[in-house]
Amino acid sequence: MSQDYNQTINLPKTDFPMRAGLPKREPDFLTGWEKDDLYQTLMQKNEGKPLFVLHDGPPYANGNLHMGHALNKILKDFIVRYKNMAGFQAPYIPGWDTHGLPIERQAIKAYGMDRDKVSTAEFRSKCEEFAQAHVDTQRTQFKRLGVIGEWDRPYLTLTHDYEASQIEIFGEMAKKGYIYKGLKPVYWCPHDETALAEAEIEYQDEPCSSIYVKFHVTDDKGKISPITGGLDHVYFVIWTTTTWTLPGNLAISVNPAFAYDLVKVPSGDIYVLAKELAAAVMKAAGIDSYEVVGTLMGSDLEMMRTKHPVMDRESVILCGDHVTLDAGTGCVHTAPGFGADDFVVCQKYDIPIIVPVDGRGITTKDAGKYAGMYYEKSTPVILEDLKACHALLAIENIVHSYPHCWRCKNPIIFRATEQWFCSIDALKDDAVKACAGIKWIPAWGEERMTSMIRERSDWCISRQRVWGVPIPIFTCKKCGKPLVSEQTIRLVADLFREKGSNAWFELDASEILPADVTCECGSHEFEKETDTMDVWFDSGSSWRAVIENREGQQTPVDVYLEGNDQYRGWFQSSMLTSIATQGKAPYKTVITHGMIVDEERQKMSKSLGNGIAPDDILNQYGADVMRLWVASADYRQDMRISKDMLKHLSQNYLKIRNTARYILGNLSDFDPAKDQIAYADMPELDKWALMKLSELTAKVRAGYDAYEFHTVFHAIHNFCVVDMSNFYLDVIKDRLYCDDTTGLSRRSAQTAMYLILNALVRMLSPILCFTADEIWQAMPHGEGDDTRNVAYNDMPSACDAYTFDEAGMAKWSKLTAFRDDVNKALEGARNEKVIGKPLEASVTIYASEEDAKMLSGCGQDLADLCIVSELKVVSGEGEGMASEYFPGLTIAVQRAAGEKCLRCWKQSHSVGTDAKHPALCARCAQVVG
Repeated sequence: MSQDYNQTINLPKTDFPMRAGLPKREPDFLTGWEKDDLYQTLMQKNEGKPLFVLHDGPPYANGNLHMGHALNKILKDFIVRYKNMAGFQAPYIPGWDTHGLPIERQAIKAYGMDRDKVSTAEFRSKCEEFAQAHVDTQRTQFKRLGVIGEWDRPYLTLTHDYEASQIEIFGEMAKKGYIYKGLKPVYWCPHDETALAEAEIEYQDEPCSSIYVKFHVTDDKGKISPITGGLDHVYFVIWTTTTWTLPGNLAISVNPAFAYDLVKVPSGDIYVLAKELAAAVMKAAGIDSYEVVGTLMGSDLEMMRTKHPVMDRESVILCGDHVTLDAGTGCVHTAPGFGADDFVVCQKYDIPIIVPVDGRGITTKDAGKYAGMYYEKSTPVILEDLKACHALLAIENIVHSYPHCWRCKNPIIFRATEQWFCSIDALKDDAVKACAGIKWIPAWGEERMTSMIRERSDWCISRQRVWGVPIPIFTCKKCGKPLVSEQTIRLVADLFREKGSNAWFELDASEILPADVTCECGSHEFEKETDTMDVWFDSGSSWRAVIENREGQQTPVDVYLEGNDQYRGWFQSSMLTSIATQGKAPYKTVITHGMIVDEERQKMSKSLGNGIAPDDILNQYGADVMRLWVASADYRQDMRISKDMLKHLSQNYLKIRNTARYILGNLSDFDPAKDQIAYADMPELDKWALMKLSELTAKVRAGYDAYEFHTVFHAIHNFCVVDMSNFYLDVIKDRLYCDDTTGLSRRSAQTAMYLILNALVRMLSPILCFTADEIWQAMPHGEGDDTRNVAYNDMPSACDAYTFDEAGMAKWSKLTAFRDDVNKALEGARNEKVIGKPLEASVTIYASEEDAKMLSGCGQDLADLCIVSELKVVSGEGEGMASEYFPGLTIAVQRAAGEKCLRCWKQSHSVGTDAKHPALCARCAQVVG
């Protein structure tokens, strides 16, 4: 009866499951990490190391996480985990933005509140309750992604200490003269009845009417009539896409440096138009025949007067450099209550400002007959009147990019109102200079940031909301002069630090200010400012409120990392408050990621039906596959995601996991303390594997240091699939299974695998945090390993001792190419039914003398390298498959002679030479004994 030799083979043994089951297993790891207090233990372990601070930009606490949140927090976790393994103490304090309109809107919806029927105190209380509840929800969701940090002590913009710090920043800026109150056109949302900052605006294409309107000239200063013979039919023509703003028109602006033609048309009308735009206007009006009867410079037109076509007033001609030739007529409709440039040019000429639309978007008495209408609904009425009085020269239907509120998504308007502003002109030069000293990833971020700072107007920091940090200014009831001083700022900051900003709404001014506080006019009576601060001022104060006021932090911080929409948001507000108060940037490096798009690069949204929720991915694949998605592509561009992509990534994940599983199975009887083989005693193939490991380590460290996580993933994946699974682990399988259990050849292979896995799992840890910990718990450990969690261990470095010289590298490059050639020849032989499995093959290589010498003298068993039973190298020509890599080399495959060994399955002439084990080859018979 033949003996069962399977029991003598060193087959892999491991409890590490092939199928990850991440959705079910990951929560157990989270429970363990919380029990062991992973984050705090990591901070204590790294105490005394150089500090590395990544400062968290606060998301709104107003809903469940979306994929943008997941991308952002996972990227940050890669950095925090890596830095804590790379010689730093890298704390992470997560934060939340908890004030402002987004919270108000959601709280009203959630609690069914009627804002007009609840008290300010009750409304603020409900907003805080809503925000706190969603902080808890999002905190749980972020932790489920594997993100570590100080979750028990995050920063919230509503806490007393944070609000106090924000007041102190405001006070410092006010002391330096940066804060002022003024009447200016600002972005205004009629739906939410509040001013908006530039960072709260998004643009959408809207269909609209583009109109050309005639303003009859009533006073030409004696310059047009000598050319035209009178003014009866002379008109300035303006162009606008916002018909509803015409009741606010007080003037027409021209550029003094432009030439303006007097264009006569067949009807007898004469139109004043910029020379370069006259033809385009005629085309829009459908007028083919016209003549230019004269030309004047824009400066000649100054202070001429026209009759407003639908209002009982004049419109005066002004000169302004803001007038361009990009579109329109060169004669710009000027309504100072609705436009920044319009406002400025009218101020220059001392023209009073009117704002014929109120905060709700309803036209006022200044709109004349159009009063009482919602501004958009006045458009068709005005159009009809323009037609009736023959003032409408032309109308075109176009699609126009129009500003919308980022929260309610409704169109917004420019509207002149009294607001509190931060002067930016005084800060621009220093802010731009600071940008030059910052590392920007991607590099184009510097130009985007500096251009936005240079081009921006003063920062409107006041909001007509109650859920926010109040503007800490008092106003004298007698003379109306604002009161803000070091004393009042200190009083308010101390009050907020003790009781929070609710105190501002609960106390009278007299209960906050000491009795001896007196206005310059002598009055002791003051009232409090009712507006609250822009939420970008809230979050833009975090470098002080969090970083400078918390232990274990430092400014400027090492990294800000957010979406590429934050150049006009948090990056900029943080920069401005920091430059204003301390004259330097709050950060050293700024990293931005793209937005989430679907496979067709369409923006993801519920309305398009292409959205994927983080919970859907977690429930199907687990957090590690989501983290792998984040690491798989270049986050600096828009990130694509789809179900097919996730399916593909899950397969990539399994390749990495099963590489680790195979190694674990073959280390079941390996004790690093007793069984490791010295590098000098290793076979060259094992040294090659360690050389490839060292190369990988260098690539991975460089990728992490450059924040290029996609290079880390692709390097590791390529190593696992190409270098390990397809080559090294395949070649050493016979050694592992069939050589002497404790012999040098097997122990050397185990040593190499142990060193590879020990390094690989550390490199994987920042990305596949759950799987890396699972591998770490399953693998053997040597002295110096912290067995509690892979995160407590150092990131590996490239090892010079593993480096091959140039000749060695060249030789192994040829050997791996040679093996690829042989594999192709074996595949052809299988297809032709010459052999079944590779071990049934005998391979003959016909090569040039040089190549034959290299192959024969390479020091490797080429048959083992190619996993065939026999391989011979012959110098000379012969029939066979032509090599792809070696010119003139051919490969012939035939069925191997000899018998099949029942233990190793090689075909060998030595099978039967051992009487005790007649079914085994000589090697196996010796091992079995």
